Amino acid sequence: MPLIIPQELPAYRALENENVFVMHRARAMRQDIRPLRILLVNLMPTKIATETQIARVLANSPLQVELRLLRMDSHEPAHVSGAHMEAFYRTFAEVRSERYDGMIITGAPVEMLDYEQVDYWDELCAVMDYSKTNVYSTMHICWGAQAALYHHYGIQKHVMDKKRFGVFAHRVTRPKNPLVRGFDEVFYAPHSRHTEIRREDVDKVSALRVLAESDEAGLHIAATDSGRQIFIFGHMEYDKYTLRDEYERDMAKGLAIDPPKNYFFDDDPAKDVIFRWRSHANLLFSNWLNYYVYQPTPYDLRQLHGVDEDGA
Repeated sequence: MPLIIPQELPAYRALENENVFVMHRARAMRQDIRPLRILLVNLMPTKIATETQIARVLANSPLQVELRLLRMDSHEPAHVSGAHMEAFYRTFAEVRSERYDGMIITGAPVEMLDYEQVDYWDELCAVMDYSKTNVYSTMHICWGAQAALYHHYGIQKHVMDKKRFGVFAHRVTRPKNPLVRGFDEVFYAPHSRHTEIRREDVDKVSALRVLAESDEAGLHIAATDSGRQIFIFGHMEYDKYTLRDEYERDMAKGLAIDPPKNYFFDDDPAKDVIFRWRSHANLLFSNWLNYYVYQPTPYDLRQLHGVDEDGA
C-alpha cells in the first residue's frame, strides 16, 4: 500500500522517481480504507531532506500511511522557504484537537544547549504531553529521544568528549520485542551527535527497556513495554550520503572533525560510502507501523486512551 502525501511536496517527486509507491490525497479518498495517520514533528533544519527520508522508510510497508507535517510555531526555520512551510506544515494550535495513530519527533542540532535554552522548548513539551493522550505510539529520534526522556522521565543527557560520528555495529538485547523482530543479532546504524544518554540512567526507570546498543556507540533503541513511547538514538532514516554531506559541510566551515567511522570504503573520504543500514532501517519502521501503530490502535481514534504514568 502507498504513502499518502501532497503531490506538490518535493518528497513526492523524489520517491516517485525511485519507484516508491506514493499516492496523493485525492486518489486515496476514493479508496474505502482508513489510512494510518502519522504526524511528523520535523525539527531538523534540512526540512525537505528529512521529509523525504522519513517518507521513504514509511512507504516501505504494506499499510496505507498518511503523513502530515508539523512545525514549531515558536521557531522560524532558516534553511527552507516560508512558502514551503506555509504550504505543507501545520502548527500545533491547528492540530491539538486532532488524534493520530503515530507521531515521529526528529532530532535537532541543538544538543549542546540546555533543553530550556531551546527557543521552542515549551512548545515541544506541549506537543510531547499531547502525544500521551492524542497519539497511540510516538517514535523519538536522536535529540528528540533525549528531549523526550528528559521531559517524561527526568533523564539527563551527557556531553561527550568527542562527536559520535559514523556507522556502528549494534547488538539486539531483547530479540523477542516486536520492534526488533527479524533483526540480525548484529546490525549497523548511523550516529551523529555530541551528547548521549547512559544505560545506567535508563535502567533506573522501570518503564523503559533497552532493545539495542553498541559497545562503541552506546544506546541505540529503547522503548516502553507497550511501545507507546519509542526512543531511537541513532539515525536509521539517514540516506546513503547524509553523513558525507555533514562531514563536508563541517570541513568547509573549518571545524575540527574526523571522517565518519566505518562509513567510507577503507575509511577513506575519497572513496564511496558503504550503505549497510538500509534493510534494518526499513524493518524498524515497518515493525513500528505494524506492531505498535496498526495492530493495537483503535479504528476510531476517538477511543484512544492516554499513556499511563509508567509509560504503558
